[in-house]
Amino acid sequence: MSYMEDLFSVRGKTALVTGGATGIGRMIATGLISAGANVLIASRKVSDCERVAAELNEIGGGRAEGFGADVATEEGIAALAADVAKRTDRLHILVNNAGASWGAPLGAVPYKAWAKVLDVNLTAVFHLTQQLLPLLEKAASADDPARVINLGSVMGTLAITGVYSYSASKAAVHQVTRMLALELAPRHVTVNAFAPGPFQSRMMDFAVGSDEKAKSVGDKVPLGRIGVPDDIAGATLYLCSRAGRHVTGAILPLDGGQSIQHGVTLFE
Repeated sequence: MSYMEDLFSVRGKTALVTGGATGIGRMIATGLISAGANVLIASRKVSDCERVAAELNEIGGGRAEGFGADVATEEGIAALAADVAKRTDRLHILVNNAGASWGAPLGAVPYKAWAKVLDVNLTAVFHLTQQLLPLLEKAASADDPARVINLGSVMGTLAITGVYSYSASKAAVHQVTRMLALELAPRHVTVNAFAPGPFQSRMMDFAVGSDEKAKSVGDKVPLGRIGVPDDIAGATLYLCSRAGRHVTGAILPLDGGQSIQHGVTLFE
């Protein structure tokens, strides 16, 4: 194995990616498997997870295993943690990717919609991490910490109207990430977050679901395009490999410069 391959290798590690059957979750799972990790893919639709796992197993490298889970409830989180414990005795990587969104103008945001977004995007991140800590600590060492990656968003940094619950949840994810990073550092567990801008995914279909829409939004990004799968995969391998073992508490912007941009409304 060359120096570069060793530096960014995740070979033999076991990872859980929630919401790993679609969008950014699938991009993360693909990157990890391509680099040799064994990845548990969990989301609400069992058939989607099983199908995607079969597709990813054609890549080579690591192995994928798909199964159902619902992180929107306390019972669902507990069931997922128990299921993971049956499948592995240690967890090197946890990616809290599962997410929900709701867009509506001020005055038209239902109470239940707000609560659902916060439950999935924030509450699940904290409580699943808390319940999987024993497995993470079993995999952790001073030389090679266990890794947690939470999915934040550029919308947790920028004030964009119409996505109140989503933006609030992602800003909170950024803060919870910093808090967990501080507390878990002595246990040799790093905690970081991605803050992506637009990527083509089911959640972002309204904005970048076609090539024409993607170009229109991308033209407003400082680097001139929206994100692509390699952008996510590369960042994942950095944080989860030896290359990123000294990074914790970081909110990594994957947004082409949007978070340092002012005065532009992307989706209008």
